[in-house]
Amino acid sequence: MGGLREALFHEAFAYRPMPPLRTDARLIRWLPKQVRARAAWAPHATVVLAALIVFLTGVSRTHHAPGEVMAALPAVCVLMTLVRPVGAFWMSLASTPVTAVLGGDGWPWGPSTFFAHLVVLIVVAARTRPRTAAWMWGLTLLLGTFMENLVWRSGTTTVGMALTSAFALLMVAMVQIRREAEREVTVQRTVTAVERDRRTLLEERTTIARELHDVVAHHMSVVAIQAEAAPYRVENPPPELEQAFVTIRENAVAALTELRRVLGVVRAEDYQAPDAPQPTLAQLDGLLANVREAGLETEKTITGAVRELPQGVELSAYRIIQEALSNTLRHAPGATAKVEIGYVLGGLGLRVVNGAPTGPVKPSPGAGHGITGMRERVAMLNGDMTAETTREGGYEITAFIPVQANSESQPQPQSQSQSQEQDKAVGVRFGKSTDRAERTEQAGRA
Repeated sequence: MGGLREALFHEAFAYRPMPPLRTDARLIRWLPKQVRARAAWAPHATVVLAALIVFLTGVSRTHHAPGEVMAALPAVCVLMTLVRPVGAFWMSLASTPVTAVLGGDGWPWGPSTFFAHLVVLIVVAARTRPRTAAWMWGLTLLLGTFMENLVWRSGTTTVGMALTSAFALLMVAMVQIRREAEREVTVQRTVTAVERDRRTLLEERTTIARELHDVVAHHMSVVAIQAEAAPYRVENPPPELEQAFVTIRENAVAALTELRRVLGVVRAEDYQAPDAPQPTLAQLDGLLANVREAGLETEKTITGAVRELPQGVELSAYRIIQEALSNTLRHAPGATAKVEIGYVLGGLGLRVVNGAPTGPVKPSPGAGHGITGMRERVAMLNGDMTAETTREGGYEITAFIPVQANSESQPQPQSQSQSQEQDKAVGVRFGKSTDRAERTEQAGRA
């Protein structure tokens, strides 16, 4: 009874206009663009047409004034489903005895009232839930049975209404259940995709943390060793200096301990520690030789003055190029790739571009983890990255990693104007990264 009250009694005559169809629906999206906007109102036009048929049928079967007036009542019930669906059902149900007595066209439903009530049931069921359709069918059958027992007449239409409405409502309920299942599947897929992207992001960040452990541990170990050896390089160092170096060494050792502890948390069960130092751009030629042996023709171009960069930048740049070439092997078999590296005062520019796939080998599908990992590496270093398709059907990865200027590790340019022109010429190759290089250079010089 609670479900009955919720479905048919709670705000039964509330104003609920029928919304138009979406222009991206299955049938509408195949129509021309000029017709789609009008086709969205097709259900409304169908209901109005059904109301017109009901009215004309009722008028054609009666020849006295009360009957002609009663012919308009079922048509009004049909039109009412456009704005007040549940109220239209109650109105159709209540008007059944009135039209049966005054219209004299059938008991309990004549041809026009039979069709009108059937349309009302279908439209209301389509606009509500399957449970509402079941309650409406039960109340309709109850009214028909009561009217048959109240006044016995031959040729009653209760059985026909029960069978026809049951079949129609069953079809509407099946469509509704299918649509609801499709919506749930769509929502579940969306949630799954979001969770998968989040898990992928966490996995890539964990991988980056494991790789940077060696770099950070190396620097902290150097700090600890130098802090321990520094007092022995000074003759008769003051006690304050010795205590300062002891504190530096203790902090470095404590940082190393915490770093190993954190690494143990993020390390996977099947993780194997590398037996060699993390790669840098100095090993890039070996990487290109490996991909050439795998069938990928590559071309390397270096612009600007080559210099030593921080190990984190070197490692991230190497991994970005490695992942970009791996994506080319998987997704563009038979294509060629170009690797461009630009050294500017503001940082490091990277560009890896490949052509369209050629040959009989089909591209293998991927999960999209490579792009996510590259973006995380660039974002970790406050850089910029773009990944997009080219006009020729290939793919292009462009990244710029800012690096703070260090006069000791950079070669001295011949003049300030020449260095600016060189940076601008190199930066043009890397799209939006030019502005960032200039801003970083200006900030460093200021």
